[in-house]
Parts: sequence; structure tokens; C-alpha cells
Amino acid sequence: MFETILIANAIWFALGFHLFSLRNHVFAKILVPKENRDTPVMETLAASGPFLGGFNFALCAMSLMLVFYADSFAEPTQRIILLTSFALAHGSQFAGNVAPALDNLKGKGVWQVKGLMRFIFVTDFVLMLANAALALSYL
Repeated sequence: MFETILIANAIWFALGFHLFSLRNHVFAKILVPKENRDTPVMETLAASGPFLGGFNFALCAMSLMLVFYADSFAEPTQRIILLTSFALAHGSQFAGNVAPALDNLKGKGVWQVKGLMRFIFVTDFVLMLANAALALSYL
């Protein structure tokens, strides 16, 4: 199960790297409403994508290295630390979408949590729970 969760993390973080770093203008279009895309906000947000992608790349690489060297982290405490860290990474991404999602219910929000953003929102929540549950199972 440990390796399965790590592979899920790696895939998710690789997709984050792809979106933020390699398709940073698509990422910006997801967040910036059409009426604001001709402003400097669009380019500023797109330029921040590779910065965010770098974190996702590092977490993807870490997940893959852990898959290949899982035996080096066989102690329950080691796995709890790693899985809790991944749960926090996914949880922080989920938490960042909570306020806009709640605002969306009121017809507001700095970005819309729908379509791809909803998929990201839900997937980060699910991976947060999966990593946390597996960490707890090692107690």
C-alpha cells in the first residue's frame, strides 16, 4: 500500500509540474477570468507557474525515489513522517481552494472552483486523506 500511495503522489505531482511549469498559460487561464486576461495579472500569474511547478517536480521526484528505495524507509516512524508530509502538501493545496469555493457558493470568489479546479480540489483532498490514513495505520 505504501508504494501505491507513493505512485499516486508521484503521478499527481507530475501533473502539477506539467500544468504549472510546462503549460503555465493554461494554468493562468484557469484562474484569471476572461475579462482580466489582457491585464498584467495574466502574465504575472503565468510567470509564477514554473515556481509552483518546481515544488511539484521535487515532490514527484521524492515520491519516485521512495518507491524505488522503500526498503530504506521501512521503519513505521519513517513512513509516518513521510506520509504526513505528503498529506500536508496535498492538504495545503486543498485548503487554498476552500475559501474561493465557499465564496463561489455566494456568487463570488477570486477564481471559480469548477471544472479542472474542482478536480484539483477533490483530488488533493482524496490524496490528503489517503496519505494521512496510511500514516495513521503505522501507529
